[in-house]
Amino acid sequence: MRFPGRLAAAIDVLTDVETRHRPVSEALKAWGINNRFAGAGDRAAIGNLVYDALRKRASHAAAMGSDSPRALVLAVAMRDWGETPESLNEAFAGDAHAPQALNADEAAGADADLSGAAAADRADFPQWLAPSLQRAFGDDWIAEGQAMAGRPSLDLRANALKASPEKVIKSLARFSPQPTTIAPFGITMPAGPRDARTPNVTTDEGYQKGWFEVQDQGSQIVAALAGAQQGEQVLDLCAGAGGKTLALAALMGNKGQIFAYDADRARLAPIYERLKRNAVRNAQVRAPQDGALDDLIGKMDRVVVDAPCTGTGTWRRRPDTKWKLTPELLAQRQSEQAALLIEAARYLKSGGVLVYITCSILPEENDDQVAAFLAANADFSTMDMAVAWRQALITEIPDGLVTPRGGVCLTPRRTNTDGFYCHLLRKAWAK
Repeated sequence: MRFPGRLAAAIDVLTDVETRHRPVSEALKAWGINNRFAGAGDRAAIGNLVYDALRKRASHAAAMGSDSPRALVLAVAMRDWGETPESLNEAFAGDAHAPQALNADEAAGADADLSGAAAADRADFPQWLAPSLQRAFGDDWIAEGQAMAGRPSLDLRANALKASPEKVIKSLARFSPQPTTIAPFGITMPAGPRDARTPNVTTDEGYQKGWFEVQDQGSQIVAALAGAQQGEQVLDLCAGAGGKTLALAALMGNKGQIFAYDADRARLAPIYERLKRNAVRNAQVRAPQDGALDDLIGKMDRVVVDAPCTGTGTWRRRPDTKWKLTPELLAQRQSEQAALLIEAARYLKSGGVLVYITCSILPEENDDQVAAFLAANADFSTMDMAVAWRQALITEIPDGLVTPRGGVCLTPRRTNTDGFYCHLLRKAWAK
């Protein structure tokens, strides 16, 4: 396919997303099935156009004076991919698969000045979230939003039970990987421009042998901050597919015991194969059923709560969810988080550590939840995150990461990671 045909296809996919209200991944898959002539390069380019359009939907709509799929895709081509109205109209001329030529209003969007646009549009956030983001980031909230609208890197974690980062980097040399700046076992491949394809590392021999896992550097950092030690008893209360369970097992050197649990049996299903491939021997999976964790009450050294959240920290990877988030969904997640913190506390022994993690950047899901929990549980206190950072990551914590309530908030702008929050709470020692 030539570029004009790719643009037309992206407009069709985005129209499908908006009219049928289905995830981008499903719409792209359906388009690929119905257009089998398209090669891998075509599918990658079309996917990039669609995702870039959604990442900057508000700012592109403000520039174009429209949020139609056509306007958004044309804005990506001109404002992100370096095309001009003239180059597009020249490419469209005589191409049967091209969109219609740009009109004068659309052409003006290429160089539209957004300095007078609404702050939320410049930040590419839904307007109703502006107060939350201002509270979280102060005067930097627009810059934080703009960074959240960029493309994410592909990050890997070398599995210390089987391989070193150097071994993984050598295995993937064809993709030009490089060490991450913070996570000690992290490897990253920055996102490319325009129609660049993301490396398919899961077909690599090293992945099949368990040398590495795909895991954002931010997720690696908060897993390290959990501080799990060899020989400890650790409960991963919201284990899901097991990403943090695997990271914890590697940090513990397969010594001690991790109990991996999730209330959703379907989310937990992939963990069994992943544990085997990663050579994890100190993890015991607890399937959801009545009394599944009763024998752990009051016995855990550490309980990790990777709480269900709005996923605002992952908007670079799932930009369609940015525009679907509602106050009602946020309230639902807050209720679930509060209940999980209370549940997690039951399993800790005296002196144990509750590790609260979200992939959210909203204070309502982060500092506010911790503050409410501490207000109701006088036997818990906040641990010093600067000390935890130094111990886990062997470096000083960067300026600005510690939140007003004493947690840590990672963002694309601050740490070149997805958005993550981590807070450590110590249960008092019995007198």
